[in-house]
Amino acid sequence: MKPARTAALATLLLAFATPDAEAQRTPPTVVETGILDLQRALEEGRLTSVQLVDAYEARIRAYDQDGPRLNAILRLNARAREEAAALDRERREKGPRGPLHGIPVLLKDNYDVEGMQTSAGSLGLAALVPPDDAAQVRKLRAAGAIILGKTNLHELAAGITTISSLGGQTLNPYDPSRNPGGSSGGTAAAVAASFAALGWGTDTCGSIRIPAAHQALFGLRPTKGLSSIDGIVPLAHTQDVAGPLARTVTDLALALDATIGADPADPATKALEGRPPIRFVESLAADALRGRRIGVLDQRFGRRADERETGTLVRGALDAMKKLGADVIDIEIAGLDSLLDTSSLIRHEFKFDLADYLASAPDAPVRSLREILDRGLHHEALDERFRDRDKPEKRDTPEYRAALAEQEQLRRLLLETFERHDLDAIAFPTMQRPPARVGDPQEGSSCQIAAHAGFPALSAPAGFTADGLPIGIELLGRPFEDAKLVAMAYAYEQAVQPRRPPASTPELVYGRAPQPAALRIEPGRAPGTDSIPDALSVQTSFRFDPTTNVLQYTVLLRDVAPEDVLAIVLSRGSPGADGPVLHRLSGPGLAVTSGGLLLPGSHLADLRSGRLWLRVFTRERPLGAFRARIVIE
Repeated sequence: MKPARTAALATLLLAFATPDAEAQRTPPTVVETGILDLQRALEEGRLTSVQLVDAYEARIRAYDQDGPRLNAILRLNARAREEAAALDRERREKGPRGPLHGIPVLLKDNYDVEGMQTSAGSLGLAALVPPDDAAQVRKLRAAGAIILGKTNLHELAAGITTISSLGGQTLNPYDPSRNPGGSSGGTAAAVAASFAALGWGTDTCGSIRIPAAHQALFGLRPTKGLSSIDGIVPLAHTQDVAGPLARTVTDLALALDATIGADPADPATKALEGRPPIRFVESLAADALRGRRIGVLDQRFGRRADERETGTLVRGALDAMKKLGADVIDIEIAGLDSLLDTSSLIRHEFKFDLADYLASAPDAPVRSLREILDRGLHHEALDERFRDRDKPEKRDTPEYRAALAEQEQLRRLLLETFERHDLDAIAFPTMQRPPARVGDPQEGSSCQIAAHAGFPALSAPAGFTADGLPIGIELLGRPFEDAKLVAMAYAYEQAVQPRRPPASTPELVYGRAPQPAALRIEPGRAPGTDSIPDALSVQTSFRFDPTTNVLQYTVLLRDVAPEDVLAIVLSRGSPGADGPVLHRLSGPGLAVTSGGLLLPGSHLADLRSGRLWLRVFTRERPLGAFRARIVIE
């Protein structure tokens, strides 16, 4: 093992096993808290797994159906506290099984969990209770993890904005007016909001990587066959993979180590035979980018105006990797786009794979996609897509065989590219565009490259737009070089620390969401003058709720006739300069106004940095009768 890797592993193990004085005095919060810190608190007796379950469930109560109403959780495990208590006893009597012992996790609701419904977000499957656990769930239980609950997903995993007939629309905690990505959007929103330590999703064409990008998480689409998909509601078995989403690379590595491996029930995992074991935690090293060669796939960077900011952020992340020792070059792959357009297997496999899964579930309330459609047990947003995917009359068609052949051609093309340029990874934006507003289409995905080839791909946070929306960078690797990608992401993370938590789900205060913050105003001089405008008095009340991004306001103007008022506005500015108007609170003839404003991310940044100003214009002073900065108390 390389010295740097040995040092990194030793650091992780020390963090797990060695208490320090500060840690003993201060119990950790669950917000953004990693697995090793949680384990240290559990080992020191400052925390129990029962308390962890309670803490995460308190956050779910505060923010899932209240506050920002993220709507990420479909159902909680009624036995979670009981399971946590049993694991606490086992810890006291025998010690922990490993890093996941007593750690609450969430599962996308297409994973089978014995005793819990598996709906895949569809009303058609809402009452389905599988006979046993999915393969990865069995591994999680063996590692001592607590299944806290199930998360919403894009219905039957068939989309990327996370809407379903059973779960409704999940929202993005970074901006609740935006989608969280999908189809594992419920899992990603829950992990980003610290509803659990970790979450598991699936990826048939981006369903781990897209929500990871939309919520500043780390998510790996593993090499096809690295882990089992047995016991997971299928979308297309040839492309389906499953795995964790995490807030840190260390947590991602711990989760992967616990759940990868061969499974006789999943033929794809036979690809592991004869290969050396993959160890993710052992691969982590702060110098893992040194000497690595990354090809930047320029053709997957968008050229539209709304895609340029994404490209800038992704190239900024690549610049950071260069500073850490990576050799970064631009590449092109001729013929790539045409192969991606025609090599998807979802339409060919979906209805048949779903029918096979339902046939294996004795109590399934429906037996086919056609029955779901005929009974109207699906969301309208999926109607056209489901009807199209129900059209094939048999799986083995010339079109299906042609798509399989094109996937093989794609694999050869990618391997030739890796060899020709001597690459360790190929990089591009996970999504060319930021999260779209709820109800709008989400475009700009590059998910097909890894999904159609079966190659590993990791999405890491690249930064945030001016509106505070997360952007992801994707690293595509060679088959079964998953640990290399995770190690590269670890080195980048340790140097850059690219993640920040969403403001809509802050720390709880005595188990509840914090109350809206009171704001005050600080009158200031008009730019270019030596005096504060004093032509009128202004009474105001401002309160800001960070969980909803809503600014409640009341403004009352005195000493001025309503007919003399021109406007009351909020604008961007500084003590010495006025910027553009951001929100018009009232217009001509109104001396009092009140209401609520949903502030977008860039305007939130203005408020928090003291750049948001209240301005009043009157007929006597049409260039400004009053000016005051709005300040958080």
